[in-house]
Amino acid sequence: MADIKDILAKYSGKDDLIPAMQELQKELGFLSEESLEQISKRLKVPLAHISGVATFYSMFKLTPPGKFHISICRGTACHVHDSEQLQKFIEKKLNIKAGEMTKDGKFSLECVNCIGACAKAPAMMINETVYGNLDEKKIEKILNSLK
Repeated sequence: MADIKDILAKYSGKDDLIPAMQELQKELGFLSEESLEQISKRLKVPLAHISGVATFYSMFKLTPPGKFHISICRGTACHVHDSEQLQKFIEKKLNIKAGEMTKDGKFSLECVNCIGACAKAPAMMINETVYGNLDEKKIEKILNSLK
């Protein structure tokens, strides 16, 4: 994993704020307090402003993801195919709510607007893998294979 300072070396001003945050999150998995402070120093942008950006945009994560990060799609196609019920099933199965992580750090869950797998609705991603045409039985099998 690259050092925060090394990643930020190519960024120099306020216009680079979001790209810098995106790259750091991609590298670290989330934006830590330390990374936000480093961005502030490097770009000479107040930490309060950076925190505001980080909390405004849902794409930014301020807590580390679980080993298996589940993104359940709540876009229109998935919604029509009852992804809300599948979200509730996952929450019950893992004993967490969207935005939380299991106590052992193995699973985290979030709802996202779209994962771009509309033809496979309802769909979810676990880390970088897309799973589609889901039902409770398929989800249970997938989660059990990761435990």
